[in-house]
Amino acid sequence: MSLLSVIVPCYNEQEAIPFFYEAITETAAGISKTRPEMEFEFLFIDDGSSDDTLSTIEGLREKDSRVRFVSFSRNFGKEAALYAGLKNAKGDYAVTMDADMQDPPALLPELCKAVIDEGYDSAATRRVTRKGEPIIRSFFARSFYRLINRMSSADIVDGARDYRIMTRKMYSSIVEMKEYNRFTKGIYGWIGFNTKWIEFENVERIAGETKWSFWKLFGYAMEGIIGFSTAPLSMATWFGILMAMVSFLGIIFIIVKKLVYGDPTSGWSSLVCIMLLIAGIQLFCIGIMGQYLAKTYLETKRRPIYIARKTSEDERSERDGG
Repeated sequence: MSLLSVIVPCYNEQEAIPFFYEAITETAAGISKTRPEMEFEFLFIDDGSSDDTLSTIEGLREKDSRVRFVSFSRNFGKEAALYAGLKNAKGDYAVTMDADMQDPPALLPELCKAVIDEGYDSAATRRVTRKGEPIIRSFFARSFYRLINRMSSADIVDGARDYRIMTRKMYSSIVEMKEYNRFTKGIYGWIGFNTKWIEFENVERIAGETKWSFWKLFGYAMEGIIGFSTAPLSMATWFGILMAMVSFLGIIFIIVKKLVYGDPTSGWSSLVCIMLLIAGIQLFCIGIMGQYLAKTYLETKRRPIYIARKTSEDERSERDGG
């Protein structure tokens, strides 16, 4: 027998979870018919939800022993939830997917086939359309993928979702990467392994509202760039060299103009503008270095990636009197 762990990060998803559970159990039943050796566990990660997400999950556990959960003490973010899911998974294979049904459970048999039958270490999904997304968000998302692939050696596929299945060896390698500032899409590309990509068209969420605002996505993008590229630091260096060259040429121009034409040096307004420009570039470069320094500072604290307030194993222990 082999076990597939279905890992589902949840943050205020009380409305979507019943729909997701119905769809994933139906899909699991279909897979079990063609693969009788396959068993399932459904591991929900409650990322410090403020609604009834946890009680909804506990209700599912009461009627289905395959349901497990880890509930955080507060909201630590999706990256921490993904890490917690992989760390607590028991399966020979693990699949990560969202509860909002934007990761179609119907694709799971194809994902399983790629890993189990075709020998891939991982099978991942990517959206080929962004139908239903705001135009501005889609533009910045595509621009981000182009930018980070030019700046980083990690292979980050445009439109990649967190919906993917992995062998135990692969997801154990991810768990070993205990960095506090996590960017899972970059980690997938960095660790390597053979991955098959499966494309699908964008699906809108089944219920509830997205938790990703534009600024949260922008911060997430910055996390990825800083976490997997030192190019911004090099860019700051080149800015400095460029401004030094421009300043040197400007000094030569002023000297030559004075010697040849005898013009007095004037133009305080233009001088102020140039000083402000140079000061702005300096602050920009210092800001880049500050971002890297801040990430280093957080890593050196060695704080836990998440803190669990309650788990399904705790409830089992209490029932057994342990």
